[in-house]
Amino acid sequence: MQKHNVNLPIIVTGRHVDITEAIRDYAHKKIESLHLDYPRIIEAKVVLDVQQHRQMAEIILFCADHIVIEVKSTTEDIYASIDESIAKIARRMRKYKTRLLRSHRPRKDGSIRHIEEQVFHAEVLHTEDDHVEPAYVHAEKYKVRPLFTDEAIMDLELSNRPFIIFHNSKTHKLAIMFRRKDGDYGLIEPEDNNK
Repeated sequence: MQKHNVNLPIIVTGRHVDITEAIRDYAHKKIESLHLDYPRIIEAKVVLDVQQHRQMAEIILFCADHIVIEVKSTTEDIYASIDESIAKIARRMRKYKTRLLRSHRPRKDGSIRHIEEQVFHAEVLHTEDDHVEPAYVHAEKYKVRPLFTDEAIMDLELSNRPFIIFHNSKTHKLAIMFRRKDGDYGLIEPEDNNK
């Protein structure tokens, strides 16, 4: 049992809903009852939102080693949304720990999977119906950290983001790790034009 969760700073806020003491105590008890071996939780934020028949609970855990775990659940009951978010965190942490243990084991030969390349014609990609003007929707500050590729994959596993930008500690270049539709991960690194 992790003892670091005792007296954990937990901030519970609400959008379109008044936070009662019962809801606040329920969220506190659920987060304090998380038994995570790794990473140590430093701070937790719970954002509750009610919109018509949807009740959402978003939980953000700020952990040691710059790990941030974000989950969001929507149900018809605020308590069920909190429970579902806590269950998602527990699943994500088990997956993270399994990946950590697996990365320290030697890999078998032939573990690389080759996929056939496909080429699409330009006519298929562009149609005359598409005349939508692009719009600048959202700006966000993003902290770029030095990571190895396996650390970037683990960081991506813990968040809901579709990609992560980082300084590759092996190549010393800026890189983007992204989640592919088939469940695997892709890595984009700039090409060195000086070679």
